[in-house]
Amino acid sequence: MPERTANLTYAEAVNAALRRAMEERPEALLFGEDVAVPGGVFGVTKGLRRQFGERVFDTPISEAAILGGAVGAAMFGARPIVEIMWADFALVAFDQLVNQAANVRYISRGQLTAPLTVRTQQGSAPGACAQHSQSLEALFAHIPGLRVCMPTTHQDAYDLLLSSIWCDDPVIVIENRTLYHAGKKEIRLDGEVQPIGHAQVRRSGSDVTVVTWGSIQDRVLRSARDLARQGIEAEVIDARWIRPLDLDLVLDSVRRTGRLAVVHEAHTTGGVGGEVVAAVAEAGVALQAPPIRIGAPATRIPAAPVLAEAVIPTSERITRTLASAVTTTAPDLQPVA
Repeated sequence: MPERTANLTYAEAVNAALRRAMEERPEALLFGEDVAVPGGVFGVTKGLRRQFGERVFDTPISEAAILGGAVGAAMFGARPIVEIMWADFALVAFDQLVNQAANVRYISRGQLTAPLTVRTQQGSAPGACAQHSQSLEALFAHIPGLRVCMPTTHQDAYDLLLSSIWCDDPVIVIENRTLYHAGKKEIRLDGEVQPIGHAQVRRSGSDVTVVTWGSIQDRVLRSARDLARQGIEAEVIDARWIRPLDLDLVLDSVRRTGRLAVVHEAHTTGGVGGEVVAAVAEAGVALQAPPIRIGAPATRIPAAPVLAEAVIPTSERITRTLASAVTTTAPDLQPVA
């Protein structure tokens, strides 16, 4: 049979994945603030209440209640899919994720699981303020028991959400509102649900390995094309899964290129980029130049777009930094006498 495809926006791809999950998993529930009757604050869940009735419902404005209810429902056989409008808002209910959901399997000696999926979105967008623009993947990824993914492509918006819903551990799916309605792409709808994990090479190259994730990947790929015109071939890896992190693919690439850069929208201090650099260093991979991290400085994200552009790495800044990394060589370190 020919594969089933559709030309969808990113938001419609998420909607299609939710519809398939609700059809194939009768234990699935979908709830959150305004996800049912209004169809979601970003329009992502339109039509699902009409199709699935009371399995899709709106909640009070209480992230603690949403996530606490999801943990309890998951422990008793349901497979909740909940939406937290902004990742920033999850912080008021962090206890439900860190102390409850992440610990269910461990403290029950494996007798219980918490197969819940938390959909949220994060990152800077025009006019966003400091309380609506933070990139928090490192906070979630730091917690054992939580899985974290950041789909960027339309196909990943569909595939990774399904993988998350099918997973028996709690999974945080972090999207970005700037992607939701930015054009349509052809995606496959009838593929097998894949296990969690595994990064993806978005562009092959031989001069530098660039590990990235989230919406900033588009800027990285633009920079890679600019670098190619300068004779520099960057290999771009979309980490996709922040936890578990596919370090094998990264290490294989760095061994070939001899150079490493990590680009993310989040602050570099305490960010996942530092984890990638540390893992490469611990693996003993010989580098031709010092590894670099490109991210936001340690400052709040301004609401004014022109100021935000000075904080979030631009493609021009990424291009300059990567070009410099390729032309830099590692210092000839001598043993200390």
